[in-house]
Amino acid sequence: MRLFRNIFFTLYRIWFYILVALPILVLFPFLLISILKESRYPYFFKLARVWAAIILFGMGFYPVVKREATYKKGASYMFVSNHTSMADIMLMLYVSKNPFVFVGKKELSKIPLFGFFYKRTCILVDRSNPKSRRDVFEIAQQKLNQGLSVCIFPEGGVPEDKSLLLDMFKDGAFRLAIEHNIPIAPMTFHDNKNRFSYDFFSGCPGRMRAKIHNVIPTGILGLEDKRMLRNQTYEIILKELQQPTV
Repeated sequence: MRLFRNIFFTLYRIWFYILVALPILVLFPFLLISILKESRYPYFFKLARVWAAIILFGMGFYPVVKREATYKKGASYMFVSNHTSMADIMLMLYVSKNPFVFVGKKELSKIPLFGFFYKRTCILVDRSNPKSRRDVFEIAQQKLNQGLSVCIFPEGGVPEDKSLLLDMFKDGAFRLAIEHNIPIAPMTFHDNKNRFSYDFFSGCPGRMRAKIHNVIPTGILGLEDKRMLRNQTYEIILKELQQPTV
């Protein structure tokens, strides 16, 4: 029985990578054109949302989105959520029509094909390099000045402790939001760890619940308030994760 389960999980993972790569190959000319100029990023973002939807539904995931807030067209936000799965990127793209730029790990740029577009459209950070972490703020400012939003997973990575519901947040997203006077847009992803965690022999089709929380304004806050803002956001997401499954 275990052998059959492992065969299923292996094929399921292979299918995931096929779904990641195939739409990129098909859409390659359009994706390439959309990244030649920074002003074309909103067009790239639309293609990225198509790519994300293909992966989610192709894997048998069906998003169930509950909204406390609707994002204003043309407004910039700091999108944050808990981080437990490779599918978090796709679900984040699925739930927001406001073009945003991911702040993500530099290591992902080494992935064939995906990495080509990743390093040209995301803000890359090497968390072991203090200069790289500082550069994030400068690049993020450029993106915000272009009218884009920014997405950061504030846990700074997937927690190594699999039993941990939500790891402590780092300050970066909240400092950026205060400095640029943009609201925090928190989200909670309930099922991504069960649907497609980083453990190879795991995963299954099913619903992916996303809760879109009310935005948190930052207009009257100063940098001395970043920890308060961080803790407020953390408590919103943790409280939602602690809700009983229905």
